[in-house]
Order: sequence, then C-alpha cells, then structure tokens
Amino acid sequence: MSKILENIKAQAKLLNKRIVLPEGEDSRVVVAASETVKEGFARVVLLGNPEEIAKANPTVDLNGIEIIDPVTYDKTVTYAEMLYKAREGKINKKTGLPEYADVDAAKASILKDYTMYAALMLKAGDVDGLVSGACHSTANTLRPGLQVIKTAPGINTVSSSFIMIAPDGENKYNPDGVCVFADCAINIEPDAQQIADIAISSAETAKNIALIEPRVAMLSFSTKGSGNDDKFFKSVPKMQEATRLAKEARPDIILDGEFQFDAAVAPEVGKLKAPDSKVAGNANVFIFPNINAGNIGYKIAQRFGGYMALGPICQGFAKPINDLSRGCSSDDVIAVIAITALQAQ
Repeated sequence: MSKILENIKAQAKLLNKRIVLPEGEDSRVVVAASETVKEGFARVVLLGNPEEIAKANPTVDLNGIEIIDPVTYDKTVTYAEMLYKAREGKINKKTGLPEYADVDAAKASILKDYTMYAALMLKAGDVDGLVSGACHSTANTLRPGLQVIKTAPGINTVSSSFIMIAPDGENKYNPDGVCVFADCAINIEPDAQQIADIAISSAETAKNIALIEPRVAMLSFSTKGSGNDDKFFKSVPKMQEATRLAKEARPDIILDGEFQFDAAVAPEVGKLKAPDSKVAGNANVFIFPNINAGNIGYKIAQRFGGYMALGPICQGFAKPINDLSRGCSSDDVIAVIAITALQAQ
C-alpha cells in the first residue's frame, strides 16, 4: 500500500465518519466493509438482508458492520416522504405522468433502488458519505446524487478526478509524489464555466484528499496564447475563459493557464514561457480541456509512467458520493471508502 493511501486512511480514522454501502449483494463490497471496520478508518452501514449477506459470505467477519434492511427499517417511510417531496412536480418523460404518484410509490421505488435509498440516508444526515457502483452503472450512482443531494454551494458541475500516485523513486517534475488529474471520466466536452467548476473542485480534492497544497494548471496545446484554434474549435479561448472564471470565483486558489503540459511541470520551460506565473513549472493539479485529453492523459501516466490512478473520485456534490468501477477489487472499494470519509470532513 502506498504511503499516500496510508496517510488518507490515517486522516480518515481521525474523523470517524459513517459511510453507507448500498450493494450488500456484492461480496467484494462485503469484504471491503469488513476490512474497513477492522482497520477502523470509517464506520460502515451495509444495505441488505442480514441473513442473506451472512449466508452469501460465510468466511467474512461481519462483526462491527451495521447492516440495515430497507424492507424492515423504521426510517424507510421517512426516506420515501423525503423523496416524494424532493421530486414533487417532476414528470416522467417516458410516461408523461408524475415520477411518484404518492409516498407509497416513492417507497416502492427506493425498495428497488438501494442507491437512491442510500442517497436519502445521506440527505437526512444519517450517514456522512455514499459509495456505490460495484454492480451498478455510473448513471445509477450519480442520478440519485443529482436528484436529491444536488451540487455544492457555488458549484454547478459534478465532475471526477484521479489522484495520481508516483511510483517509488524520485521524479523531478513531481516532488510531492502525488498529483491530481481532472476531468477524466464524467464531462465529455465541458464549457468554460464547467471547466472552472472542475478546477475549483479539483483544488479541494488536492488539498483535502491528496493532502497537497494545490497549484492548478489549466492545460492546452497552447501556453499563454502561443497557439490558437479560434477559427475551428475554440478550445484555447475556452481554457483562457475558464482560467478567468476560476480566478474570479476563487482568487485564493493558486491557479493559472493556459499551459502546455511541459510548461506546467518543467521549471525550465515554465520560466521561459510564463516567467511571471506562480504555477508554471511546478503545477500539481492538472485540468484537461475535455474527456479525450483527460482520459488519455491519465492512462499514459498510468501505463508508461507507472503511476497508480486512484479514482475516479466524484467532485461537486453537496455531500460525498463516489462511484466504483464494476471491475473493482475489494482493495479498490476500501480505498474509495477512505477517500469518501475524508471528503466528509
């Protein structure tokens, strides 16, 4: 286990947050719940039928895990009422009818969708964070968050980031041994305002989760106007406008752009191309212009550079929600639980 992840767990342990895992039917999640409780960096609520979970996982120690069965839990009706009120007046586009005719309809729905049930627990303040997605789609994880948790104050964009952990050994361009890449998984072609939101959220992730002081670089194929595609795609002006918007919204964040990647990380190039910048040559948070660049970039770092990619970490929600890959391991789930606990501080 990397020292970065060890530090994340140590910080999470001090917070003692309560994290809900709605996928009690998945053995990887059950194992992760057990290990989390043993390590003590979070309290865990697992949704499902206790007898069925125990029967499906005979070798897993379930002691210390709070298992809640939504079918019999005394707060289920309260959660159904919350959902009905939150979505009252919303029309189902397929049927043309209200999403939920009444509280009973909302109750029937959440008993089929435990991720929504978990989101309502989070909204009610009964848990501090939510981790799902081991056996459900990203859309199924994010939709409840967007519908009932909403975005954080001042942020209108839910996004994702990866904490990139350097392999053992020195890297002169990454002396911290860790950096943040965004958005690599959610927003396909974000506009300038969305990129500004992504940059602000990523700076918070860097500070609270990666435990580094963020220096945010807005990336492009251009550095400070050295290149332009205004005639065709306007991607350079987009990053320039995103930089302006982010600085205006959060002047306290050390942020600059637009930069080519080498100008962002190499001191000798940064001094040459942007001598007055506080970010050029020593950035540790990298904001990509679209998902193509972000997804390709993090996978190049992962495969060619040997970096560990921790994530995707969801950003921008009012309360912590994180999505797992359906190919995740129990260790992946454990790491995301620790990250979610830190986000809840």
